[in-house]
Formats: sequence, structure tokens, C-alpha cells
Amino acid sequence: MKVKSILVSQPEPKVENSPYFDIQQKYKVKIDFRPFIHVEGVNAKEVRQQKIDLNNFGSIILTSKNSVDHYFRVAEEMRFKVPETMKYFCQSEAIAYYLQKYVVYRKRKIYVGQKDFADLSPLIKKFKDDKFLLPASDKLNDDVPQTLNDLGVNWTQGIFFRTAMSDLSDLADVKYDVLCFFSPTGINSLFKNFPDFVQDTTRIGVFGSTTKKEAEEFGLRVDIMAPTPEAPSMTMAIDQYLAKVNK
Repeated sequence: MKVKSILVSQPEPKVENSPYFDIQQKYKVKIDFRPFIHVEGVNAKEVRQQKIDLNNFGSIILTSKNSVDHYFRVAEEMRFKVPETMKYFCQSEAIAYYLQKYVVYRKRKIYVGQKDFADLSPLIKKFKDDKFLLPASDKLNDDVPQTLNDLGVNWTQGIFFRTAMSDLSDLADVKYDVLCFFSPTGINSLFKNFPDFVQDTTRIGVFGSTTKKEAEEFGLRVDIMAPTPEAPSMTMAIDQYLAKVNK
């Protein structure tokens, strides 16, 4: 069956040259964007209840743009002046670039990984005697604590924000040929909003093995998968799928 409509469970890209827009033009399909989950900040009082004192940490590990935003938000709420000597370990270049929203780049000690969290290991290892703070969400990928524990460093996880499911009730009567998911929580949100959801001819696209596992546990058939050697991104996976079914 040809695909005419796709719902991507993420915010609409802000850049004009997003591959999603290329796909729209190329295959004449409708692509809508709607986050199935959203982030809610944890207040300073709750962070203190986790026995976290920002003064105790000389290094911060940042795994997402959300972790950057919420670390500096909590620091401001606590009236904590982030010292210029602070070291920042950013999982990717995009996160390091985003950090410039809060700090003067050239004056700071910023260490950047490639893409996966494990890529930060050799950089963190150089500062084994530091105390590391990991400002993160309540949903943390298993590889993060495992990598840090294997390194034997002194690290503390702080829950600075939570992942919450969005209200999707306005989509109850809307049908899409493809639904794309990027996290297990997105799949959970689908069934929380629509407990009687039946896949039928709807194609499901997933990003990541944990998202795929969650989809299958809910009895969903996964039709589009990323990343793979052939399709490292969701847009490439969609493009390749449409090339087959929309001939």
C-alpha cells in the first residue's frame, strides 16, 4: 500500500533544509510533526532532596540539550554561580555547540564525544579524580551508568527533568499511514492516549533497539527501522521504504 501521510512523534524541525521536507517534495506525502512526549523540569527543592550540592562537582556530563538547559536553570534557581573552572563533557558536537547559549566557549574547558556515550570514556578517564555530576531525566539509557561504573569514576546522577506523556486526544479521529517513534516512552504515550489502538495497515517506524523492543512488547509490527548500516537516520529509513512502496 502506498504511503500518503506520516506522523513524526517529534517537534517540527526548525531548519529549512530538513530531510523530512525533501521527502515531502520527492514523494508528495503529507508529513505532520507532533511530540508524543514532553519534558518537565524538576525544581531546585527536589534536586536538593536528592542530596545534590552543585558546589561539590568540578565536572558536568551533558547527554542532551535538555540536560544543558535544566542544569543551568537549576543552578540559577539555587543562586549557584557556575565557576569558570567547570569542565563540561558533552556527548556530541551538537550539545557542545548548544552549550554556547550559557557559557563563553573559548574560556571554558569543554570535552566533546563523537556520538555514542561510550565515546566520552577516554576523555572522562583523564580526570578520574574529579567529581562528576550527570544532570539527566528520570529515563536514563542503561549504557550511561554502565560506562561510568566501568570507568570507576566518582559520579552522581541528578534527576533535573522528567519525561511526561503528552495529551493527544485531538488526534483520536485522525489516521496516518505511518507513525514514527524515537523512544520507548513515545510508544507508551500512544497506548496511554489510545488504549484500543489497533495497527491494522498502519506502518510503524522506530529509531533504536529499545524503541523497537517496546513496540514489539505492545504487539506492534515494525515496518521501518533505524539506525541500520543502510539507513543511519530515520529520514533515510523512511526514504528507502517509500522508494519501495510508492513506486
